[in-house]
Amino acid sequence: MSASGARRWPYPRILAHRGGGKLAPENTLGAIRLGAAMGFHGVEFDVMLAGCGTPVLIHDETLKRTTGGRGEVARTPYGTLAQLDAGAWHSRPFRGERIPRFEDAARLCRELHLWANVEIKPATGHERRTGEAVARAAHTLWRGAAQPPVLSSFSPLALAAARHAAPELPRGLLVGRIPRHWRELMQDLECVALHCNYRALSRRLAAQIHAAGYAILAWTVNDRRSARKLFGWGVNCLVTDALDRVGAEFR
Repeated sequence: MSASGARRWPYPRILAHRGGGKLAPENTLGAIRLGAAMGFHGVEFDVMLAGCGTPVLIHDETLKRTTGGRGEVARTPYGTLAQLDAGAWHSRPFRGERIPRFEDAARLCRELHLWANVEIKPATGHERRTGEAVARAAHTLWRGAAQPPVLSSFSPLALAAARHAAPELPRGLLVGRIPRHWRELMQDLECVALHCNYRALSRRLAAQIHAAGYAILAWTVNDRRSARKLFGWGVNCLVTDALDRVGAEFR
């Protein structure tokens, strides 16, 4: 990475998606440990609020896919979530993994010297509340850290709330397709990076984003050819599910 690129993105160049990509049950402490064991220096994971307001790591608004449980995360207290098995769906070795609290994941990241991209994943109707809660927790959990996490979200409302709650923490706007008014959104939310589906990028668009002063994080890149192409365009960071294929050679 060039000196200007390093200033724009002083974080790891490649992140393990949801902790351990496809090699571990997503958004669990076991996944984060696996990412670290495979030599990754940064991880990405999702944070949502349980029914009691506790920030927890989970992607879906409902419990069925990754726990076999029933109901909505936003209506279920953490005491109930903590009893669910969040690893058995993936494979036998991860049976017994639990839905971790955000604070548990943050402490593990700091213990393992892992940088984190924290995706604020609000349940519908909880955008502002989730943005505020996750930002405040991150402010406390990474106090004194050399590199605080970047807070990202698809929700401008959640990012705006995070900016208000912890303005010193860097933010990234998540998008699938890159909207025409991306500059206005980035300016309004005071983001440092645009986090986009790598298929939405072109060399020309990447150059425009960099020229505007923003870093680029591309997701979810699972083959070496695409990774080389994107880094050739100056993309600052990639998120991957394929930890065994897109890994050490790109760090």
